[in-house]
Amino acid sequence: MRTKRDKLSASIIASIREHRRRGGAAGGVPSEEPEKGFLIASYNVHKCVGVDGKFDPYRTKEVIREIGADVLALQEADTRFGERRGLLDLEWLQRETGLSPVPIAGLTKAHGWHGNVILFREGLVRDVHQVKLPGLEPRGALISELELKGGGVLRVIAAHLGLLHRSRHQQARMIIDLLRSRADQPTVLLGDLNEWRLGDRSSLNTLTSVFGLPTAVASFPSRLPVLALDRIMSNRPEILGPVAVHDSALARLASDHLPIKARVRLDVTAGVGDPDQDI
Repeated sequence: MRTKRDKLSASIIASIREHRRRGGAAGGVPSEEPEKGFLIASYNVHKCVGVDGKFDPYRTKEVIREIGADVLALQEADTRFGERRGLLDLEWLQRETGLSPVPIAGLTKAHGWHGNVILFREGLVRDVHQVKLPGLEPRGALISELELKGGGVLRVIAAHLGLLHRSRHQQARMIIDLLRSRADQPTVLLGDLNEWRLGDRSSLNTLTSVFGLPTAVASFPSRLPVLALDRIMSNRPEILGPVAVHDSALARLASDHLPIKARVRLDVTAGVGDPDQDI
């Protein structure tokens, strides 16, 4: 009978082999044919502190530009306590990458909500909800409904779950309860969920009731990723393409997490849900 330690060791070995097979190749290598749909991504920027211990927002911005996402969820984009001061120049980031932040109400110096920021390239923000998640740590989720240019309406949930097992379960349950109380819409959940495990004790089990089993792509630690702490999932599995890690030399240096990304095609769910109903 395999123990949990055996399963973890097997997962780490498999991740190392996959990393070596890819040879550290950068993510986002262009294909011969243009891919369809919007590119969405999630990136824990680690407060713009790289694995070398240096605070460097420029590196963070360059990785964001490398990804080239249409919708991007950031975690740890603000300081953690006090005024939660934002660590990126959002106007500069917009000029450099074409990404605009979803507006946050009631905050003066923070970029996001408990460090969560949603950036988008083209479209309109229809609604925004700032959700304080339960637990001992200050955690939150940002929920926004985006009307993307030429592509319909997408609900985006950006979240960073806690380090404590009990808190993650409470936070996942709150996200699911919030969704079930609102109109049914194509929805994606992106973020650092701090959960690599599957099985009975995993907080991912709660999320699977709406989002199904999320794809596991090793993204942590960035220099030799072995754990799938970051996730992208959707309540409409047919709209979400394969999830991949964005693995570049700069991404391995700029944060302790690698970004992850996937394509979304809203045209495959035309006519599903009521786009005029509020979140």
